[in-house]
Amino acid sequence: MGKVIGFGDFMVRLSPPGYLKFAQADSFDVNYTGAEANVLVSLACMNVETEFVTRIPENPIADAGLALLRKWNVGTRYVIRGGERMGVFYLEKGASQRPSRCVYDRKNSGIALARPGMFDWDAIFDGASIFHVTGITPALGPEMPEVTLEAVRKAKEHGLVVSCDLNYRKNLWTTEMAGKCMREVLKYTDILIANEEDCEKVLGIRSKNTDVMKGQINKEGYIDVASQLVSEFGVKKVGITLRKSISASDNEWGAMLYENGTPYFSKTYAIHIVDRVGGGDSFAAGLIYGSLKGYTPQRTIEYAAAASCLKHSIEMDFNLSSVEEIELLAGGDASGRIQR
Repeated sequence: MGKVIGFGDFMVRLSPPGYLKFAQADSFDVNYTGAEANVLVSLACMNVETEFVTRIPENPIADAGLALLRKWNVGTRYVIRGGERMGVFYLEKGASQRPSRCVYDRKNSGIALARPGMFDWDAIFDGASIFHVTGITPALGPEMPEVTLEAVRKAKEHGLVVSCDLNYRKNLWTTEMAGKCMREVLKYTDILIANEEDCEKVLGIRSKNTDVMKGQINKEGYIDVASQLVSEFGVKKVGITLRKSISASDNEWGAMLYENGTPYFSKTYAIHIVDRVGGGDSFAAGLIYGSLKGYTPQRTIEYAAAASCLKHSIEMDFNLSSVEEIELLAGGDASGRIQR
C-alpha cells in the first residue's frame, strides 16, 4: 500500500476524569489530538505507512506529543519546530441528555503562524499516494488558507489522491470565509468527506427533508447532496456520515459513499458512546484504507462505518482498532462478546 500524508494542527487535549463537569474537576486527563493526526494513527493501526506534517514548538510538551505519535508508528520526520505554544482543547464529556462541551485555546499556536514556503512539499510528497487535510487546517491562522492551497496544488502535481474532510469549526472562521477557501481546496479534491451540517454551512448545499436537531435522516436527500457535490466540484467520491443523535450517550450511526453516480449505504449501528471525539476522523481513515486496498464501494463504506463505530467505544481521540477487529464488525459480528 502507498504512503498517506496528513497535514494539520496537533494539540493537547485536557479532559476532566470520567463524566465530571468542568466545575467539578480538580485534575485533567492529558492526551494529544488533531483531526489529521487522528486519521494517521488510525491508518497506522491498519499497517499503513504514514507521515504527519505540522509545526509545533521546541519544548517538552510538544516532545511528549511526538513521542505518542511515534508510539503508534506515525512518521514525524516532516514535523517542523517553531512558534511558542501548542493549542489546547478542553473537553467535558456529555452523558444522556447533557451534551459534551468543548473549549479551545489555540490562538497563535505554532501551525497557526505558519507561512507559504515553510514546508518542503516536494520532499514530503515524494513516494506518497494520498494526502489528507481538513477544513480545520486553513482556518487556523491568517496565512493558513494559502498554505493549505499550496499543499493541495503540490499534491496534485505529484499525482497524489487528495482526501478532504470539510470539518467546519464556527469558532475558527465564518461560513463566508470557510466557503471561499474550501471551494478552492475542493478543486483539487478527489475524496470528499462531510456531514449534512458542514455541506450546508460551508457550501450552501442542503439535504432535503432533513433536520439534524430532530434526528431525521432522509437518504434520498443525501444522495441529492452528494450528486450536487460531484457535479459542482468534480470530486470522485463523497463520504457522508449519517448520525441520528438519540442522546449524548446513544446514537444510531451509519454512512453513505457516493461513487460513479451510485450511492452505497452501510448498515446502521446502535452505539453507546464512550468517547465520540475522533469518530469522523476514523471514518475518513476507513475510506482512505478502502481506497488504498482497492475495495469495492460497498465494502469500503461498510469498513469505514465499522471503523468509526468502534472508535466511539474507545477513550480519547485515536481509533486503535485493527483491520481484523474492523472487518469482524463490518462482517456482521456486533455481539461484543469477549474474545478468548
